[in-house]
Amino acid sequence: MQVSKDSIDLGIIVTDEKAALGFYRDGLGLEVEGELPLPGGRMYRLKCGTTVIKLLKLDRTPAAKPAPGGPMGGLGYRYFTISVPDIRGLMTQLEAKGIRPTMPVTEFRPGVTIAMVTDPDGNTVEFLQNT
Repeated sequence: MQVSKDSIDLGIIVTDEKAALGFYRDGLGLEVEGELPLPGGRMYRLKCGTTVIKLLKLDRTPAAKPAPGGPMGGLGYRYFTISVPDIRGLMTQLEAKGIRPTMPVTEFRPGVTIAMVTDPDGNTVEFLQNT
């Protein structure tokens, strides 16, 4: 397969767009690229490097929720990873904004440190520092 972009984009269905924007834009600091109406809802596009995180608020919120328990809680897409240069500094900033880790800063293997947080809808975001 050939690709035309060096990253993938991610769509996340949200129950409350204000809470989701508060987490991804205000908490994580992702830049809003724009918003647009969609058939059956509205999309909020946020930049994360070359990736676009697409928050979708549907007119009719689906009843199904993400399986609890982070990566070990169920099958399918369980989390996404954002590589960062200073994971400890980031986690300190997030905690000051009220975003608590669901997995604290942990050395996963030599030279690779991870931490995880959960968004308002129960989706897991992993941060990774590779030294």
